[in-house]
Amino acid sequence: MTLLDIPRSLHTSPRRGRGDGEGSVQVELDLDMRSTTTKVFAIYGKGGIGKSTTSSNLSAAFSKIGKRVLQIGCDPKHDSTFTLTKRLTPTVIDILESVDFHTEELRPEDYVFEGYNGVMCVEAGGPPAGTGCGGYVVGQTVKLLKEHHLLEDTDVVIFDVLGDVVCGGFASPLQHAERALVVASNDFDSIFAMNRIIAAIRAKSKNYDVRLGGVIANRSKNTDEIDRFNAAIGLERVAHFPDLDVIRRSRLKKSTLFEMEPSPELEAVQQEYLRLAASLWVGSTTYDCTPMKDRDVFEFLGFE
Repeated sequence: MTLLDIPRSLHTSPRRGRGDGEGSVQVELDLDMRSTTTKVFAIYGKGGIGKSTTSSNLSAAFSKIGKRVLQIGCDPKHDSTFTLTKRLTPTVIDILESVDFHTEELRPEDYVFEGYNGVMCVEAGGPPAGTGCGGYVVGQTVKLLKEHHLLEDTDVVIFDVLGDVVCGGFASPLQHAERALVVASNDFDSIFAMNRIIAAIRAKSKNYDVRLGGVIANRSKNTDEIDRFNAAIGLERVAHFPDLDVIRRSRLKKSTLFEMEPSPELEAVQQEYLRLAASLWVGSTTYDCTPMKDRDVFEFLGFE
């Protein structure tokens, strides 16, 4: 069996009988996937903004404060968790193909890999580039986790989602998360993308429990443009991680920031991650802000 022969029951299909935001044609997914005790976060942001770095270090921080953590990489590149596991792990789609998509033959250890400080890691994967939609794999991954009771044995789930793709299957983490966080840097392209992601989160919040949990400023010395935009729409910055060389080196060393050689600047970043994890665990503020129209945010940004 190939990816083109995937059973129709595993494909996404248009949702019927339930609105999902204006103009949305969302995929049909099992709605009974949410654990009643697990805190679920979805991390979005412009492509290349450092979502995987942020997600992995946030997972490590949650583990440092004693939480059982599961990180799910939702990008066909399957590179979300390599700083945790020190390797590119097999993906859910790889494992499903190996058993001709007979999910009953799978065990958790076939697709869940332990990373730094006990963080459990899953890479959803997807079809080869240019050959089809990989979004449905996210929903199938959650179904597997639910079937194997992994969400019940987890305190925190972090979805690290592909770039700023907020349509179709890649928006499905918003159906399972209670908080969506946006990673952004202090520049035009990142904030422009963030505005559109906020619109997607707002649309999903009409029919699902997900709420916008704030902005994580990343790879930025300053945050003035992010803060100015936030003030205009009623949003707030919940963390700030500057553009430090130690962060770049941690990726090259395939390590989390908690494994790097100690230094004063590194300790400050580690403490910011621990503070963010603790605040998210106790229950962060939610924001019901209204994003700008594309033309309005275009005019708003970039003037001093």
